[in-house]
Amino acid sequence: MHAPNEIAPLLEDNQSGVSRRSFLKTATLAGATSLVALGGLSTAATAQTEPEADTLRVEHDHLKKGDRDILIAAQVAEALAVTTYSNIIDISPFFKTIPDDDQGYLIGARQEEMSHYLLEQSVTDQFTPFTQFFYPKKMFSDAQTTLNVLVTLEDAFIAAYLVGVRNFSTRNLRVTAARIMGIESDHRTLARVVGGDVTPQFGGPFATITGIQGVAESIAPPNNNGYERTLCWTSIDQALTALTPFVDFNAAKAAGFDTAQSFPFEPFNPTLPNPLGDFISFSGC
Repeated sequence: MHAPNEIAPLLEDNQSGVSRRSFLKTATLAGATSLVALGGLSTAATAQTEPEADTLRVEHDHLKKGDRDILIAAQVAEALAVTTYSNIIDISPFFKTIPDDDQGYLIGARQEEMSHYLLEQSVTDQFTPFTQFFYPKKMFSDAQTTLNVLVTLEDAFIAAYLVGVRNFSTRNLRVTAARIMGIESDHRTLARVVGGDVTPQFGGPFATITGIQGVAESIAPPNNNGYERTLCWTSIDQALTALTPFVDFNAAKAAGFDTAQSFPFEPFNPTLPNPLGDFISFSGC
């Protein structure tokens, strides 16, 4: 099985046959189907006051192609995040044995990722083109694998939103990307906290967790970044490359993922943990 950090080299060798162009083409073609499948959900737009709804319309009406490409990739990432957290909570055997505050982080993160997805969907007016996801083998049965992949994904999400900070065409979208990136950073740190709380029954406590860079890093301290890691990503293409094995059968197979089972994205209307942390508006005020 290939480690998560080996995903990009595999795709660079064209083993999956999935390019950025085909990824986005698939996204466009799949959008109409996803629209029907997910049509019952409220969006961030419906929850806004009238001045804030005006701001939403401005973002939507002035959306450039580059902005849309970043947002569609972000929607796929958020749908993947929701699916990941949902299955950790629902089927991972170690979940019920970790402390209540660790469980609370995972439950809260699921709500937050769904909120991010709906916000982005309200701007693109398009649902995620991918609604089934693949994972490495033992993703939800082996706690070390679960946390390694979870931190790998959060590493990728942080870097992807930093691409948005770098490349979005409007100040509001750049500020929004930075605000979401901060939450993904919270998630990465808290996932590393969980490592020390996994019980011996499930192989814990873990002294290290391996993220997207393929280096086993000590869980102490869990907040081990002085600055967020960009992964040297400057284009959304690089984020798409990292995501492709999670959404495409051939890429998943090439990366050594478990292709015998895929996990569906099951959207819902989220409730954020604290109203002071709500979205409010694109300006943040």
